[in-house]
Amino acid sequence: MTINNNPTIRQRRLARVLRELRTAAGLTHADACQVLESAESKLGRIENAQSNIRLPDLRALLDAYGITDPAQRQEIELLSRESKKKGWWSRYAETVDSSYAAYVSVEWDTTKLYNVQTNLIPGLLQIPEYTRALIELQAPDATAEHVETQIDVRHERRAILSRENPLQLWVIIAENVLYHRVGGPTTMKSQLKSLVEASREPHVQLQVLPREDPMNACLFGPFVIMGFATSAETDIIYAESPTSTVYYEEEADVETYTTLFRRLNVAAANASQSRKLIMNAIREME
Repeated sequence: MTINNNPTIRQRRLARVLRELRTAAGLTHADACQVLESAESKLGRIENAQSNIRLPDLRALLDAYGITDPAQRQEIELLSRESKKKGWWSRYAETVDSSYAAYVSVEWDTTKLYNVQTNLIPGLLQIPEYTRALIELQAPDATAEHVETQIDVRHERRAILSRENPLQLWVIIAENVLYHRVGGPTTMKSQLKSLVEASREPHVQLQVLPREDPMNACLFGPFVIMGFATSAETDIIYAESPTSTVYYEEEADVETYTTLFRRLNVAAANASQSRKLIMNAIREME
């Protein structure tokens, strides 16, 4: 069995599901290994995302774990197959940061995504002109080729909002984001007008957290909550800083961020009021 020392997020998701199912069934490593008729090291590698699992072994484990619902079994088998596949983002493997590529792969698998942004327009809602200006600000030494690649990746990411089963996107943006004139007034006005249009899409919920609301004190940084169609999977939290990215998968961590999102949801302006706040920002640039 080939050992994978650099598992993808997709492989880690499958490993986590199998580990949680075994624990829920009250089985030990030794119990599961008897099912597979293998050494405990084999299951250890599978549950640590160091090795892929063969379909017969997966089905045997699901039987042992008491997973009888055909739909749930199909979901987990699909997750297993998908964990081995490369998506469109693999075309950019040599030109984008590996952590960014990992994020894109997980984002593409999500069915619902909750995004809190404290300083920027969310990537899925950026227009190309805004993206270009943003990259040139953040990476002033970037080559023209790098800038264009980033714009292309953003464009392909946005396809998740127009696919057959579009992503259900819920975004909360701090009001100060609307006044950061990234790319100058013309670019920013176009970006804000695009936000207004996006907010009218049935699968996009956009809220603005007013500047005067005290909940701004709870905005320690941007974060994303990603949910999946597979019922056996728990949500994943993605948080970032200028120097690192972190994925939180433990139940307590997920609950902490989910609770914070709920509080921000209550504090933020509703959809129609949020559009008014965006329009006010546009008028101030005229």
